[in-house]
Amino acid sequence: MPEIMLAFDDAFVGDTGPSVDSIQAVNATRHSGHPMCRMPVVASILGYDSLMWTYPRLVVLVTLGFCLSSARAVDQRPQPPSAAANSHVAILTADQVVRVLDETVDWYRTLGAQQQTVTEPSDLLILYANRQTADKVIGLAFEIARANAELLSNEASNAKTAGDAASSPQALNEQQQKLETQRQGIQTEIDSDRRLLAASEKTSRAELNAKLSELQGELDMINARKNLLDTMTQFVNDSDAAQASVSALKAHIDAIAVSFPSSNTGPEVASSSSASTPIARSAGAAASLSPNGDNTPDRSGIWDLAANVLRLSKKVSTIDAIDRHTAALEETFRSLRGTPLEQLKGLSAQSDALAIQADNASGSTLKSMRDQLDTLAWLFKQTSEILIPLSEEGVLLQQYRHNLSNWRDAIKRQYQEALGPLAARLGILLGMLVIVFAGAEVWRRVVLRYSRDPHRRYQLLLLQKLTLWTLVVAIVGLTVISQWSSFATFAGLLTAGAAVAMQSVLVSVVGYFFLIGKYGIRVGDRVQIGNVTGEVIDLGLVRMHLMELTSQGPLGPTGRVVDFANSIVFQASSGLFKQIPGVNFAWHETTLSLPVGCDYAAVQDRLLAAVSNVVQEYQEEIVRQTKTIEKTTSSSSVGNPLPQVQLRILAAGVEAVVRYPVPLQRATEIEERVSKELLRVITSNVAGASRGS
Repeated sequence: MPEIMLAFDDAFVGDTGPSVDSIQAVNATRHSGHPMCRMPVVASILGYDSLMWTYPRLVVLVTLGFCLSSARAVDQRPQPPSAAANSHVAILTADQVVRVLDETVDWYRTLGAQQQTVTEPSDLLILYANRQTADKVIGLAFEIARANAELLSNEASNAKTAGDAASSPQALNEQQQKLETQRQGIQTEIDSDRRLLAASEKTSRAELNAKLSELQGELDMINARKNLLDTMTQFVNDSDAAQASVSALKAHIDAIAVSFPSSNTGPEVASSSSASTPIARSAGAAASLSPNGDNTPDRSGIWDLAANVLRLSKKVSTIDAIDRHTAALEETFRSLRGTPLEQLKGLSAQSDALAIQADNASGSTLKSMRDQLDTLAWLFKQTSEILIPLSEEGVLLQQYRHNLSNWRDAIKRQYQEALGPLAARLGILLGMLVIVFAGAEVWRRVVLRYSRDPHRRYQLLLLQKLTLWTLVVAIVGLTVISQWSSFATFAGLLTAGAAVAMQSVLVSVVGYFFLIGKYGIRVGDRVQIGNVTGEVIDLGLVRMHLMELTSQGPLGPTGRVVDFANSIVFQASSGLFKQIPGVNFAWHETTLSLPVGCDYAAVQDRLLAAVSNVVQEYQEEIVRQTKTIEKTTSSSSVGNPLPQVQLRILAAGVEAVVRYPVPLQRATEIEERVSKELLRVITSNVAGASRGS
C-alpha cells in the first residue's frame, strides 16, 4: 500500500508528465492485486496533454480494464452504497452538459463551410483529415456526456437517500429484498410440509393442513406487501425530480447522437469507417475541382485573376473563423479538465485512507470497507471516463488547429502568388489607357489649332471621341476577359437581341453619320423636311431639333421646336432639303399674263430690265456663291445666275415667266420689289396701248 501511495503522489507532481520513478513504481505495483491498483496508473497520465503521451495513456487505460476485470464483482457494475459516496460526484451539471454538446455540434457543422471552400486536391486532403478528427471529437464529447449523466444519476440517488431514507428507492428496494427473502423461506417451508403431508399418516394430516393454511396466509400477506412496495417504488421513481431530470438529459443526449452516426459507435469505429472511404474517389474529385488541371483553359484575364484573389481572401477569412471557433471549443474542454482531476485525487486519497484502516479492521468492518472501496472504484472509473476523453479532446483539437494552420499558410502563399499577375495586368491596363488618353488629347489640340472650318472641326472631334472610346473598350476587353470564344458567343447573342429590340434607335444612329457627311447639315442650317421649314438648333446622335420658320410672308420663328429622328434620311416619303454649305440664295419664279395685242418682245425686254435692276444690288454675292457651288459640286452645269424672262403661248393668251435669284435673308423684300417693278412695267404697257388705240 505505501508503494501505491508513492506512485500516486509522484504521478501528480507538476504538469510536465509522469516521472521515470513514478512509472517504475506504477509498474511494480500494477500486479499487486489490490482493488485500487488502477488508480495511480490512471492518475499518472490524466493531467498531461501532449501528443507523445496519447498512446501511453491508452496503454494504461487497457491496464486499468485488466485490473478491473480481476477485481471482485466487476463483470456487473456494483451499485455504490450511498453511505460511502460523496454528496457531489458529477463533474458537470445537466445544463453544462447540454451546452458543451451544443457547442461541439455547432463546431462540427463548420465542416460544411470547409467543404464549400475546397477547390484543390490539397484542400480535399486536409478536409478529409479534419473530418476524421471531427468524428473522433464528437464521439468523445458524447462519451463525456454519457459518463457525466451516470454520475448525475448516482448523485440524484444519493441525494434522495440522504433526504428521505424511508421513502427513497434504495430503502424500498431493501424492503422488497427482505420480503422476497421471507417469501422464499415461507415457500420453501410450504413445499416441505406438502411433502410431509403426502408421506404422513391420517392422524397427523389435520395438523399439517392447518400449518399449511397458516403458511399460505403468511405468503399471501407478504405478496400483498410486496405489491404495495412495487407500487410505491414506481411512484417514487416517477415523482423524483432529480431522477426525471437525469432521464431527460440521457434522452436529450441520445436524441442529439441520432444525427451523428459516428457518435453511436465510438471514435475508433468512426475513424475506421471514415478511413474506408476510397481515397482514389476523393483524388478524382479533387482533380475535377482543380483550376490548374490539364483540361482547364488558362485564365489570365483581370476578371478571373481578381475573382481568384477575392476567393482566396474569403477562404482565409473562413479558415480564421473556423480556427477561432475551434480555439473556443478547446478552451472549453481545457477549463473542464481541472474538476475531474481534483476529484480523482480526492478519491485516491479516500481509497488510501480506507486501505490504512483496513489493515487494523476485521469481520463486518472489512466487508463495509470493501463495499466503500468498490464504490470509490466505480466513481474513479466514471470520473476517468470523463477526464481521459477531455485530455484526448485537447490533443485532437490541437491537431485540428494544426491542420487549419497549414491550410491557411498554403492559401496565403497562393494569395500572394495570385496578387503578382493581377498587379502586372492592372499596371499594363493603366499604362495603355494613359497612352490612349494622351494620344486623344494630342489629337484634340491639333484639331483645335489647325482646323479652321467649324463643321470640319466638329467632325474630327467626334471621330476622336469615337476612336478613343473604341480603343478603351477594346483594351479593357482584352485585359479583363479570358475566354474570348465564350465572350464572342455571348456578345453575338447580345448584339442580335439588341439589334431587334433597338432597331429604330440603331437606324437613327446610322442616319446621324449620314447627316454629318460631306453634304450633311449642321447647327444653323436652314432646312426643309416635308412641309416644315426651319433652322437646325441641335443635332444629336438619335434625333435633331429645328426651330420652325413661318412659310407665309417674311421668314421668322413661329415659336415652336420640331424634332425629327435621324432615320428621316432613309425615308423616301419625306424629303430633306438644305442649302449647299456656303450658298445662301434661291431662285424665285413669277408668272404674268401679258395684255392682248401688245409688243410681246418689247414687254419681255422691259420686264428683264426691271428685274435686273433689282438684282443688280446683290449680283456680285450671287456670282460668288455660284462659283462656290461649282467648286463644291465639281459641276460645270451651274449656269449664269442672271434673271430670266420666258414667254409661253397659251390658249388664253401669252404669259411671261420671270425667274431671278434671291438671298434667303432678304427673300421677302426682294420678292416684293420685283413684284412692284413688274407691275409697273405691265401697267405702263397697258396705258400705252390704250393711248395708241
